[in-house]
Amino acid sequence: MRHEKATLLLDLARRLAASAEGLTLDEMAEAMGVGRRTAERMRDAAWSLFPQMEEIADGPAKRFRIPGGLDGLYQSPTAEELLELGKAATQLRASGAVGRAQALESLERKVRAALRGSALRRMAPDIEAMARAETHIAVHAGPRPYEDAALIGAIRQALTAMRQVSFVYSGGSRPGERRVMTPYGLMFGRANYLVAAPEGSTEPRNLRLDRISALEVLDAPGAPPEDFDLDAYAHRSFGIYQDAVIDVVLRVLPSGAAEAMAWRFHPTQTVEPQADGAVIVRFSASGALELAWHLFTWGDKVEILAPVSLRATLIDGLQTALARHQATAALPDPPARLG
Repeated sequence: MRHEKATLLLDLARRLAASAEGLTLDEMAEAMGVGRRTAERMRDAAWSLFPQMEEIADGPAKRFRIPGGLDGLYQSPTAEELLELGKAATQLRASGAVGRAQALESLERKVRAALRGSALRRMAPDIEAMARAETHIAVHAGPRPYEDAALIGAIRQALTAMRQVSFVYSGGSRPGERRVMTPYGLMFGRANYLVAAPEGSTEPRNLRLDRISALEVLDAPGAPPEDFDLDAYAHRSFGIYQDAVIDVVLRVLPSGAAEAMAWRFHPTQTVEPQADGAVIVRFSASGALELAWHLFTWGDKVEILAPVSLRATLIDGLQTALARHQATAALPDPPARLG
């Protein structure tokens, strides 16, 4: 068996051992990027190497898993994997996500502690060399994400127990009021949010974590609707703000076409090259204000074809900024500080 095939087979075995409910053949094929017949052959090969594999009936389908995990011989991480784990923790800590950084740092220590001393000594020089040769670009300007480990832990407890939460919220139209809500999930980004629905409603809202205090997990049951998909909800917006969904059509001029072909404006986008070298980009999203802010960074390379309201939002923002800076353009520069 060629080295590449052995690597794929070991990867499949790890996935089968890591799944509590098991994987169907279709799920194996998707995970490994192969056809169903190839997935069948890989399953059979894995079964011959790991005879403890189980077949589980799941309606008309069958699931397969390797119970009890794999022997440590098959689980040693590579230098690249340890490096990326450490870098991910460093990036989280630099962005202010201290709680999540600590979780990854703890995981890295556990992985290292599980390694044989000889294996760790063999990888250490490679990890150190790669760490010196790679870095991460500076965190983008913006609000520093608020992360309170106790608060996030309590929200996760409510999510897993499917319970409502009560807390004081300093934002919104009723600042300082205690609210009872059903948590739907957490969104992490330039600012961190709890997605939750008010008591008596199923319509989700975004609430900034830095404005939540005195949170309590209640005994009352509370769970999102069965058809709620947090990823789909997040992708509905261009940024974080949720408002009316608009159908966006952009024309990227030939001068920016190459960049646009490699750019992701939104997960739902389609990109259509034009005969004149331009590119038409279409997608549906909410968050028109954040989208307008982003399109400003493209300068004269982008035209908003639709909707007219998005074009108006961009123009209003430009005019407001222009008026402010024109009004102060004639003022003298402030004196330089000495020392």
